[in-house]
Amino acid sequence: MPWKDRYTISDERTLRDSEVRWPEGRRCCFRIVVDLAPSSGPDGIKPADLATPDAYFGMHGGLRALCGVLDRYGLKATFAVPAVMAEIHGETIRRLAGEGHEIAAHGFKHEDPSTLERDEERARMDRTTEMLAKAAGERPSGWFSLARQGDKFAGGAVGPNTIDLLVEAGYEYFGNGLADDLPHYWVADFASRRAILALPYYYHFDDQFFLLFPRKGTGLENPDSLYRNWKAELDAQYKRGRQFSMVLHPHAIGWPNRLQILERFLDHAKALPELWYATSAACARYWLATFPAATHLKLEASVWRDYPGSLS
Repeated sequence: MPWKDRYTISDERTLRDSEVRWPEGRRCCFRIVVDLAPSSGPDGIKPADLATPDAYFGMHGGLRALCGVLDRYGLKATFAVPAVMAEIHGETIRRLAGEGHEIAAHGFKHEDPSTLERDEERARMDRTTEMLAKAAGERPSGWFSLARQGDKFAGGAVGPNTIDLLVEAGYEYFGNGLADDLPHYWVADFASRRAILALPYYYHFDDQFFLLFPRKGTGLENPDSLYRNWKAELDAQYKRGRQFSMVLHPHAIGWPNRLQILERFLDHAKALPELWYATSAACARYWLATFPAATHLKLEASVWRDYPGSLS
């Protein structure tokens, strides 16, 4: 499908399976993203959001238990961190960075960027970069963002200026791309080809969409469905030689019975001999070097024509 301003984020012509290659002849890239944002509204994290049982458990017992699993399996994850969480939990963020995990930006306070004027969004982006660099000892290279205004659980889309500001600020990748199951380029300006690398994100590989709702009374529903989704997608992507990514929330996955589901899935993954386990930053840097926008972003004029009553 050809590119259209405000309609798609790229030309949506993906690489064929035969064109994809990963480091050292590996067959498939495997990424884990851990979201440290508590549930909040479109204005972002407020004191009350940090005082809920879920939020407290997520940053304490849930996070410790999840990190224990990652350590036992020798896996390094990308932790998506709102700047205010890095300020409040600075020691935790320093520890995660010291253990070799990537610290990526998840907004200033996990707010909806579509509500912000350009200058305000830029100021918050700059402050976020500063605060995370101070906490982690290294400037973040990736940015994750809220998906839908008013949806406190979602992750993915952006305000009208976000992508352009990320390019301006020197970010290497945007972490919630929805247009492809491979890394792809999110175009900020068609004429100049101004774009940022976007890494795949899908709701159905995000734990909280299975573990937090719909509720049936216990809050412990659907982990088996999540496992089946993870396994089916990993097997399919491994067979094709593409990319698999999953999103974990310590307050959702950190319960003992759910960690058993995660461990069962990681056991399955470890049985696949040609996976490349990468942080989001490592994946992005490899892709930028191997499939740069200069040769792999092929934009075309849109065939779309607006008409009266169109939603575009």
